[in-house]
Amino acid sequence: MTPQTTFQSHPVNRLTVQDQPVFMYEGAEAWSSLILSAYQGMKEQGSTVVLLDGTHGTDFDALIQALQGVCEREGIASSANSTSAYLKPEERLRHDMASYLTDNRAFGFTAHGVSPLQYFREDAQQDARNQLQSAVSQGGIHVLYGPGAALLAGEYGDISFYADFSRENQQLRHANGMGSFGLGDTSDKVETYKDCYFLQWPVWETYRREWLAHYETLALNKAFYIDMNQPDNPVGLPVQALKRVLVQQSRQPFRVKPFFAPGIWGGQYLKKLCDLPEEWPNCAWSFEPIAPENTLLIQVQSATIELPFTLLMEAAPEQIMGPRNVELFGDYFPIRFDYLDTMDGGKLSLQVHPKQSYIESTFNEHMTQQESYYIMKQEPGAKVYLGLKNGVTGAALLEAVEQAHDSKTPLPVSDYVNEYEASTGDLYLIPQGTVHCSGKDNLVLEISSTPWWFTFKIYDYLRLDADGKPRPMNPEHARHNIDDDMDTTAAENGLIARPEVVRSQGGNTEELLGQRDDLLFQVKRLKLQDTWEDDTCGEFVMLNLVEGQRVRLVPQANENMAVEWGYAEAYIIPAEVGAYRLENLSDAPVTLIAASVNPDWKQPLLPFAWKAGKEAGHDFR
Repeated sequence: MTPQTTFQSHPVNRLTVQDQPVFMYEGAEAWSSLILSAYQGMKEQGSTVVLLDGTHGTDFDALIQALQGVCEREGIASSANSTSAYLKPEERLRHDMASYLTDNRAFGFTAHGVSPLQYFREDAQQDARNQLQSAVSQGGIHVLYGPGAALLAGEYGDISFYADFSRENQQLRHANGMGSFGLGDTSDKVETYKDCYFLQWPVWETYRREWLAHYETLALNKAFYIDMNQPDNPVGLPVQALKRVLVQQSRQPFRVKPFFAPGIWGGQYLKKLCDLPEEWPNCAWSFEPIAPENTLLIQVQSATIELPFTLLMEAAPEQIMGPRNVELFGDYFPIRFDYLDTMDGGKLSLQVHPKQSYIESTFNEHMTQQESYYIMKQEPGAKVYLGLKNGVTGAALLEAVEQAHDSKTPLPVSDYVNEYEASTGDLYLIPQGTVHCSGKDNLVLEISSTPWWFTFKIYDYLRLDADGKPRPMNPEHARHNIDDDMDTTAAENGLIARPEVVRSQGGNTEELLGQRDDLLFQVKRLKLQDTWEDDTCGEFVMLNLVEGQRVRLVPQANENMAVEWGYAEAYIIPAEVGAYRLENLSDAPVTLIAASVNPDWKQPLLPFAWKAGKEAGHDFR
């Protein structure tokens, strides 16, 4: 299992912003200097109020301490107050948000239309503004920091900042006990992730979006965005410059920063390929991309800033996805690539994903989880499990699983579910309602719709999770979603791909691998000997090098935007790129997987806020 190339786990997208210079700063001292300059520019006022908004988990203290050090050296009075002082008590907040948090460990009900103000006491705004008014009367520099700072302070802010922290880094802090915002510490990262997925992120990432939209309209150098993913070296820029950077990035190919995670069934291949920490027991998942979870590293001038993929989508959805896809999905990027590594690992749980109507009514989600498995590598004897055996019903499977749990006797899965020998290059299509899983000794490239949390586990071989707790099983959810018609006949007549050559250029061929009416994505495979000419035709394309060493993609309109990548890496080609060519840089033929939206897909699956036409927004005055 020797890796074929050096995998870039921190890929940097390099930009040249040509229209206007982009002022960027690095370091907490530079941040403090911005505030000091603002204070000196309004000496007649005698005081400066700093609103330091941001994401839960951000190391606000690192910034506050740096600023206080500068103030002490300059002999300027300073004070800082956290928005956490205005939160409702945890018990009250849990009561108020109970319908979204639910009493289920893994699943909640997605919060849409919930105001961040609902996190705070009824008198929070008035109390915060009274305290700021009192501080202002004493002169100096005063900071209100934490999620919702601008919302609580209103017109009292003189200079404003949004300090951001990635979902990936938040989850690292969850593993060390940090709970969801306002809900105290935690010892259960599964439940904490659920609290974030269904409540915190829908509420507070919507707030971030509205914050940026509001402050983008203000005078230059009055509002700044800060990347706090490296707390000892924050990187910031004016909000207006952030928008220019994002729009520029939307016009050229880009790669997100992969997001890795170990798991109870995880394997060893990705750990070696991606040079992951030696202390990790394995790597189960690598997401590249999964829009709400991943970030991008973007280099502008000499600075590199880490930004959520969702900010890019919010800034330029049409440039990235194209008009047809925006009509279907709004600014929600609809397709994901991720890896499931069971090489020298274990089997995935036997599972099923919800039907569209069920995910809407039960979880308040707008898009269900449709999947496919592409086998990139496998060891001899590796298996894929797909569809019920003819004559087996979902009810019979669930009854057998219950008996296995009660008797603590392993279930013979292949008595109930079709078992197929896995081979490199196979593609298995997995519509909603299809029972499935990967066996051990596979490296699976999962090409799927973007939701990722809605896996209803049916059977998990009686094993415990890494935390020593039983893995959450979901028999009742599964009962409502297993499609008995997805059986042996269906699997062998529509779920197992049979490649069809659809185009050729010289010795290069493009095959249609997977397309169904009930899957929003289309999968093609390009076998490349030398050079391939293509065009986005107004819609994004995702490319992954699944065999071979290295390729280059050159946009015809601007060859300076050319990108190169290696084995197992993926790039997104925005709709606006248009014509491009692919060049094989390897010493042998290479193979790429291309994913895009099914050209026959016509069902809009719009985020709820997009469906509504316009979010109500918040009054930052």
